[in-house]
Amino acid sequence: MTDGDSTSASGGLRRRGEMPLAEHLREIRSRLLRAGGALVVGAVAGYAVFPVGLGLLLAPYCEAVGSTDRCDLVVLSPLDPFFVRLRTAAVLGIVVAAPVLLYQVWRFVRPGLTRQERRALLPFVLLSQVMFAAGIAFAAWIVPRGLGILLDLGGDGISPLLGAREYLSFLLTMGLAFGVVFELPLVLAFLVLTGVLSARGMRDFRRYAVVINVIAAAIITPTGDAVTLLFVAGPMLLFYELAIGFAVIVERSRRRRQGST
Repeated sequence: MTDGDSTSASGGLRRRGEMPLAEHLREIRSRLLRAGGALVVGAVAGYAVFPVGLGLLLAPYCEAVGSTDRCDLVVLSPLDPFFVRLRTAAVLGIVVAAPVLLYQVWRFVRPGLTRQERRALLPFVLLSQVMFAAGIAFAAWIVPRGLGILLDLGGDGISPLLGAREYLSFLLTMGLAFGVVFELPLVLAFLVLTGVLSARGMRDFRRYAVVINVIAAAIITPTGDAVTLLFVAGPMLLFYELAIGFAVIVERSRRRRQGST
């Protein structure tokens, strides 16, 4: 059955609804295998380039302490170097494979959508990859500044000597966290365009959104300090306010179109 056959003239039938269970399961298995293969390839690549990439990962630490001579990491166990490299490779694998993962999700849901729905959703699928990369880039810019604030809180009497496992876990978690946070405006914009959210509804829900955003930031940040939480929650709250402004523009445009008809 082709994509053109996925909907009837009245737009009633969807291909996914007509597929038997066995075909559904085969399709899911095929997509999962391809996504898993992309993750493995990305992780292997991350493991191979770890010695080179470590210099880039150390850059925020060196920038925070203001020296390239005092930013070595320490390990407290013979197995720590291996586990640190393995964990870093896994996270890099997710980052490298993210476009493939999103493409597999898109290919799975695409046959069940009408042509209009595909045209509406495709820009969000493409922009999600751009926003994820933008989130990681923002993390690369903000983490050295946040790390410098955290390391200075102890005063001159405390010299930082960070463990490799703790530092890299902090850095990689922050990168993924900002990548996910930067997907929020796309989700909100999509819900506004589909009529699920309105400007008035988001304004009325603002006080609860602040609490939810702070709780979510506390969950996804690897440390319990207020500085890191603020760095994550701040963009989330900003994106929420921008979504309200976007909803106002969309609703005004809809009213103008309705008034001209």
